[in-house]
Amino acid sequence: MRGLPVRAAEARNFVHDLLHRTGSPVEVDDLALVDALLVTTELVTNAQRHGGGLTGFTARIVEGYLEVAVEDGSAHCPTAASPRDPGATGAHGWSLIQRLARTVDITVTVTGKTIRVTLPL
Repeated sequence: MRGLPVRAAEARNFVHDLLHRTGSPVEVDDLALVDALLVTTELVTNAQRHGGGLTGFTARIVEGYLEVAVEDGSAHCPTAASPRDPGATGAHGWSLIQRLARTVDITVTVTGKTIRVTLPL
C-alpha cells in the first residue's frame, strides 16, 4: 500500500485486493474474506478514534494466514467493553477482533503501539 490509508475503507480495499490477487498462494473462502475485512475495519477505526491516529498499516499473507498490523499514536492498550445493555451500539469491535483472529499481539512502542493479528484463510 502506498502511504497510510486515510479511511478504514481504503485499508479494507487493500486487504480485499491482496486476498484476491492473481497468483495468491491461498484460496480464500467467503467467510474468511468477510472476517478479514471486518477485523481490518475495526483495527483501523479504533486506531483513528481511540489511538491518537493511524501511524502505520501493513497486511500480508504469511503461511496461509492473513497478518494485519496497525500502528497508532497511543500506548493505551484496548480492553473489552464492560457489560451493558445488549441492545446498545458501539464498543463491540475489540471483542470481535479477539474472537475472529487466530492471534492478537500488542506491542507498546516509543511512539504508541502496534496491534498485529493473524486470521485463518
